[in-house]
Amino acid sequence: MFWQILFSKEGGAAGVALWLILLVSAVAIVVFIERFLHYHRAQINSTEFLNGVRNVVRRDNVVEAISICDATHGPVARLVKTAILSRDHGRERVREAIEEAGLVEVPRLEERLNLLATIAQIAPLLGLFGTVLGFIEVFSKMRGAGLLANVDSLSSGVWQALICSATGLAVAIPAHAGYNYLVSRVNSIVLDMERAATEIVNIVTDTTSSNSRIQAP
Repeated sequence: MFWQILFSKEGGAAGVALWLILLVSAVAIVVFIERFLHYHRAQINSTEFLNGVRNVVRRDNVVEAISICDATHGPVARLVKTAILSRDHGRERVREAIEEAGLVEVPRLEERLNLLATIAQIAPLLGLFGTVLGFIEVFSKMRGAGLLANVDSLSSGVWQALICSATGLAVAIPAHAGYNYLVSRVNSIVLDMERAATEIVNIVTDTTSSNSRIQAP
């Protein structure tokens, strides 16, 4: 029955609504997969990464530390690189540089999430829209046929209308669940960024202070 509505002329307004729902569901799938892969690459083992950077920075090998950051994907590595490049300007300047970099990184993580949330909200509305149009067609047929209205034809129209609502909900539920999952991934990455920011500030400022004391006459 579902495929008949999509590909037959009898689908009418319900068929148009179903095509719209399938279109937004395809967009939701593409967005979810793209964001999932992006977050998978962006989230690293920040503890292990910072330990490696700490060892290199303590040897005052800044070039190698920056190379490690460049070779590592994700916002944590970019924040750490920003802190290393700002290490000679004092603790406050390092913090400001990290905050500025964070303001750039967080919107990148949140890209296209609003689109997925919008799809989760409008999919059931599209289903309801198709259902209403379907019932309008059913009652229009009843009015035209009068007492000669075919019960099978009318029940088929009602069935088509209800399928629209069911399809809209079938798209909205996983889209909403996928959105919440991706938001949790973003929150986890942001938490890693905050921890890394605090630690790298201590690493670069303490190392810079130590080197200054050693070089002092």
